[in-house]
Amino acid sequence: MDKRNWISVLIIVLIIMFSIIILNTSASSISEEDAKCIGKNSELYVQLGCHACETQEKMFNENYKYLNVIDCFYEKDECIKKEISATPTWIINENKYLGVQSLEELKELAGC
Repeated sequence: MDKRNWISVLIIVLIIMFSIIILNTSASSISEEDAKCIGKNSELYVQLGCHACETQEKMFNENYKYLNVIDCFYEKDECIKKEISATPTWIINENKYLGVQSLEELKELAGC
């Protein structure tokens, strides 16, 4: 491969990497205020190694820390008591919502 081909390949790789970064950072985010509201009005049950839980976490970005998160890997008794059968599970107003929930849906359910 000559020098021009290498430069072309490098430019293409950089464009792809830049696109992935942009798409991942702008895909889904929520304000700190909304995250605090959701966290105050809900419980999120997750489990170590749960890919869907990781997807839900990424939707909140740095505001994930404001959620009321219970990890069923470490807090098994709590999850058994609440009859959590799958993760992620949200409990909002005593109702269970299984699976990844959209940010808009969570704001509506939590009254934010």
